[in-house]
Amino acid sequence: MKKKVLLLDVDEVICFSGFLPVINEFLQTNYQIDDFEDYYLDNVLIPYDRKEEFYQFFRTKNIYQEPELLPHAIETVKKLYQKYDLYILSACINIADYDGSGRIFTDKYNFLRKYFPFIEPERFIFTSSKQLLKADIQIDDCLENLKEERELKILFPSYHNKKITEEELKKYHVIRAGYDWREGWDEVAKILLK
Repeated sequence: MKKKVLLLDVDEVICFSGFLPVINEFLQTNYQIDDFEDYYLDNVLIPYDRKEEFYQFFRTKNIYQEPELLPHAIETVKKLYQKYDLYILSACINIADYDGSGRIFTDKYNFLRKYFPFIEPERFIFTSSKQLLKADIQIDDCLENLKEERELKILFPSYHNKKITEEELKKYHVIRAGYDWREGWDEVAKILLK
């Protein structure tokens, strides 16, 4: 029997990259991910007159060197990989820093190879245009990425998507894997590994 195709996002689904720690280092602050509701932390935290200085600083960092893996991500992805035709589908473009985005591909690729060696690199798809790909199932933390027609679309819980209403989810036929990112993979397992 043919396996269903599953597209899986990386950032805020598999891990929190080191983006917030880089902001904290730059600003000499100690913000935590749950302090925010906005996805674009640099827009919220970096003063306009320091943005270029921040992006220069950011370009010297590998935000995937010490990511915060979300609880149960590795073991659940391994089980999903055995049951589904799984592909990693992730963006690598920083829209505020196009010129510095190239190295993000390498850093994210190396992160995936280190923590998910059981997934062949041929299954890594790096794109910002997620709607171009056909699949049966998609897991993402951004509702905008879940608007294409799929058999099952799962919104992974994250700090920035808690306020998405049930009406919005119903409009796009999306189900929510809970509200707490700490329990997101347990919820995904209940949905996809019954």
